[in-house]
Amino acid sequence: VRLRAGLREPALRRARVCYDHLAGELGVAVFDSLRASGSLHAAGSEVELTARGRALCDELGIDLASLQAQRRPLCRTGLDWSMRRHHLAGALGAALLARCFALGWARREKDSRVVRFTPAGERALRERLGVPA
Repeated sequence: VRLRAGLREPALRRARVCYDHLAGELGVAVFDSLRASGSLHAAGSEVELTARGRALCDELGIDLASLQAQRRPLCRTGLDWSMRRHHLAGALGAALLARCFALGWARREKDSRVVRFTPAGERALRERLGVPA
């Protein structure tokens, strides 16, 4: 019943926290855009950050050295239950969502997994990450 209710909740389908990274329609769109731009190379469940992706992380203020020092994998895929497609997980997925919060692009709804992007945040996703409107 809980999953069914979540599938009908538009805000939860649009953008939500999955553990500590972005999922939902926007999470899948970010992953697809990063692949399309050449920032990520994905083959099956293997995901690798490219030189272009490293430059993007630098531009966004994401400290890759500290992420790579963690025991956690840098890049992983997560299967999105609402879209049945992959989103970006791992240390980079978590850092990217944390950066969206820190930059004021998005906020997490109190007592919820829902993530709400501001109009400026959605514009930044389009302009900086190539996410379609």
